[in-house]
Amino acid sequence: MKIHEFQAKELFANAGVAVLQNRVATTAAEAAAAFEELGTAVAVVKAQIHAGGRGKGTTVENPEQHGVQLVKSAAEAQEVAENLLGKTLVTIQTGPEGKVVNQVLIEQGCDIARELYLGIVLDRAVKMPVLMCSTEGGVEIEKVAEETPELIYKEHFDPHFGLQGYQVRKLCKKLGITGASVRSAVKFMQTLCKLYVEFDCSLAEINPLVVTSDGDLIALDAKMSFDSNAMYRQKGVAEYRDLSEEEPTEIRAGEAGLSYIKLDGNIACLVNGAGLAMSTMDIIKLHGGEPANFLDVGGGADKDQVTEAFRILLSDPNVKAVLVNIFGGIARCSTIADAIVAASKEVGFEVPLVVRLEGTEVEEGRRILEESDVDIITATDLTDAASKVCAAIGA
Repeated sequence: MKIHEFQAKELFANAGVAVLQNRVATTAAEAAAAFEELGTAVAVVKAQIHAGGRGKGTTVENPEQHGVQLVKSAAEAQEVAENLLGKTLVTIQTGPEGKVVNQVLIEQGCDIARELYLGIVLDRAVKMPVLMCSTEGGVEIEKVAEETPELIYKEHFDPHFGLQGYQVRKLCKKLGITGASVRSAVKFMQTLCKLYVEFDCSLAEINPLVVTSDGDLIALDAKMSFDSNAMYRQKGVAEYRDLSEEEPTEIRAGEAGLSYIKLDGNIACLVNGAGLAMSTMDIIKLHGGEPANFLDVGGGADKDQVTEAFRILLSDPNVKAVLVNIFGGIARCSTIADAIVAASKEVGFEVPLVVRLEGTEVEEGRRILEESDVDIITATDLTDAASKVCAAIGA
């Protein structure tokens, strides 16, 4: 689950991670008032969307309007907010469709001596969180990682004991942080690592992390995402969820108990089991097709869930064919077959439907499909299924 910058900074501030004074505005008038409240000579107006690259991003309505802008008066803050709110901002991370800006963050200016990068993710290879730092703050860190990976410094830490002081000092030496700034860095980095663990984060990122002329470290940006499976114990974080930033079909699938992620392809997939779903997507690609989604109906899917899954899949105008790939373990093939027949009556299939069934009660499932009047292309195995569904759309 992702949250907005202003929400992440609220968590930062509560934990003791240094951030600048700021206000959130949903109207241009509120933005002007926020500038006055901050009492600063210079402020920054930032579009709040779930995507990075906002500073270089521009609105669809006016390509001259960027997602992050410096203002020097309440009138300027009002004007910039008016040009952003309700507009569609396109960045390197949103794709060409962009995201609508519903709120902006007004933040006081800052004396910047240096810009650094700091981020924490889970390193699955060593099964530990890793703190990453770089002197290349304020730029696209992905580009740095690809072109100059030696400029990214890493320290893994045990989540039970946290980041140790000697680890911070090692990073400070590589980053060129000296003197009193080292003490500031120790507190800053250790607090952020503790926050990452306590809130079940999957990402905590600051780009840029600034060092002021006084040697203090301040989070000029804040990006956080969380393990959705941990939200049952992170009630406060769950309240930050902004449904307007999420794909509507993914929300709908979640309400039906389905694991669904929309993609850009044209072959819809209905599969039981996350690993099998990923394998299905891979083999579609291997045969020249493009998967339209990841969809795991799970082991206990019933007729209603499968029918809803078909509704969601077929609501995507890009879908030109559907591949059903079921390996019946807990789920019975007969249940899936019954659901397919029921869905054909309620939803209707106007695109080719390829079905591969294997496992528990597979013979009964195949019989149900054969005796139905549903137009189905049957497949004997996964390779056969992928080949047939790609052929059906001329891929």
